[in-house]
Amino acid sequence: MIIARQKRKENICEYLLYMWQVEDLIRANHLDMDEIRKNVLSRYQQSPEVMRETEQWYEELIEMMRSEGVAEKGHIQLNKNVIITLTDLHLRLLKSPKEMVYGAMYYKTLPYIVQLRAKSGGEDIPELETCFTAVYGFLVLRMQGKEVSPETMEALKQISAFLAMLAEKYRADMNGELDIDE
Repeated sequence: MIIARQKRKENICEYLLYMWQVEDLIRANHLDMDEIRKNVLSRYQQSPEVMRETEQWYEELIEMMRSEGVAEKGHIQLNKNVIITLTDLHLRLLKSPKEMVYGAMYYKTLPYIVQLRAKSGGEDIPELETCFTAVYGFLVLRMQGKEVSPETMEALKQISAFLAMLAEKYRADMNGELDIDE
């Protein structure tokens, strides 16, 4: 919860990847608050007040996962809304004549997105979600100590640079510093 709050302010893309990790952490603990207390919360060194707040945060996430039918896979609406918000910003940036650098970055990334979507069986998911899925998949592979091909690394480097630019544009937009209207 503390990390999520900080990441949401600083980098929306890192926030989303973190939240996907939290969803998987909850799944790994069988959506069981006792297991989360034992395996996750016991490692925190925080005040009792922060611990209560963190426990409540996990309980709320578990409830969302259950009620939204994503106990086994998928993402809660809270996280889907981040993709929706970023997609809206992405489309506004692409339409803006003031954002030619962003547009160039996107079109440089697009072949990798198309390739990833083709490999995933052509699921109809937003382009940005494809990017996040690729980065998250890479992070999971790294945690497992698995090798990643040079071609995949090249794609991830480009996708990561694109998402970093989008995160910066989002931060600027949230701070009222982004002027993309014609």
